[in-house]
Amino acid sequence: ASSLSKRGFGQGDVFAIYSPNLPEYAVAFHAVSLLGGIVTTVNPLYTAHELAHQLKDAGAKYLLTISMFLENAKTAAAETSIEEIFTFDPIEGATPFATLLQSDGSLPEININPAEDIVVLPYSSGTTGYPKGVMLTHRNIVANLVQMDGITGIDITNEDDIIMGILPFYHIYGMVVIMNMSLSRGATIVTMPRFDMVQFLELVQKHKVTRVNLVPPILVGLAKHPIVDQYDLSSLVELFSGAAPLGQALADEVKTRLNCRVVQGYGLTETSPVTHVYNQTRTESDKLSSIGPALPNTEVMIVDPTSGEPVGTNERGELWIRGPQVMKGYLNNPDATAATVDEEGWLHTGDIGYVDDEGFFYIVDRLKELIKYKGFQVAPAELEALLLSHPAIADVAVIPSPDEEAGEVPKAFVVLKAEATPESIMEWVAERVSPQKKVRRIEFVDEVPKSLSGKILRRVLVEQERAKSNN
Repeated sequence: ASSLSKRGFGQGDVFAIYSPNLPEYAVAFHAVSLLGGIVTTVNPLYTAHELAHQLKDAGAKYLLTISMFLENAKTAAAETSIEEIFTFDPIEGATPFATLLQSDGSLPEININPAEDIVVLPYSSGTTGYPKGVMLTHRNIVANLVQMDGITGIDITNEDDIIMGILPFYHIYGMVVIMNMSLSRGATIVTMPRFDMVQFLELVQKHKVTRVNLVPPILVGLAKHPIVDQYDLSSLVELFSGAAPLGQALADEVKTRLNCRVVQGYGLTETSPVTHVYNQTRTESDKLSSIGPALPNTEVMIVDPTSGEPVGTNERGELWIRGPQVMKGYLNNPDATAATVDEEGWLHTGDIGYVDDEGFFYIVDRLKELIKYKGFQVAPAELEALLLSHPAIADVAVIPSPDEEAGEVPKAFVVLKAEATPESIMEWVAERVSPQKKVRRIEFVDEVPKSLSGKILRRVLVEQERAKSNN
């Protein structure tokens, strides 16, 4: 923090971290926070084009990355106002991160307004166009940590815990629930730059990991992969699943095989992120498909999406959320902010669910046209815009297609105007997007279903795809 300050980095300036999970990630993150700066965390799989968009939109001043990503970083930085690039590992052409650790430790006087000053600016995929910068304040992040401390009936993380840091720190889930919560409670984090099942199992066994935060696709592997039986995982106390719905059958399977608790949570980037947590120890009835009750100091309303009126118990509607963890808004996008957070402070999640007689919430569908690939959000509209620039494509619609391993994968319904194969189109897309955005299935059709106004009737295609999957 001291070295950054002496370089002229100050309150309100933006510092981008474009890196996989490393122990030093937390050092950089909190150094920027200490100065009243803003960290914008970037997906390390981003292309130079995607990186440049985020750097420009966020107004980043400095960029921190690793040597492997330096060329991408330089290409993106050339289009932006980046003043200096740092790398965690030394390489020619960038300033070593180690130079930032060489200082007298003196800091300027900083006066932070926790409720107003932004501390982190992660980007969240919207249903249209590029991802949007989510403005989260110091109060948002700290409030969410305190709210999780207040959950009753759950043995919370403590200083004796060894936490596996496999979910990316650039993502709000990894950033808050793994990195910040674990450090705030004095726990130890074992970082993994990228997920690999064998390495993961080896690290759990070697370090006697007690808790793992993960997503359902990893739970599928833990439930079904034969290699799991070759490792001693008896140190595991709890698995916390989030970012995508967890089915009861899968939760039961993992719980039985590994003999540890399975906890499910729910949240969004826009809610810093957690709003609900469920642990089976809270009730005698088994409700593992539930996201649980709301966190302390969190209001939840289930609303009819057509009328805007609240619905009753066990009736489906859109989840609206209000609480101290709700974002300040979207950066440079007042229209999107107003469409998501209303004048009374209710955040409209776009998720359809219901609440039962005991106050347990369930997610059953989405209003938002987003694809959840291994917990990552992918905007169909972004892929459609790209595909329409392909010389052989006349029209296209992209939807989520059910997938046992990934949850959902992007599938394109393509109307051709020239000869092309599904494989050639998928390769073409893969060269232009980060891995989670790859189109993984293509179906050629004569026309894309549309309304009279020309809007894609995505719901029609989604229902057709679900029917195929069920059959």
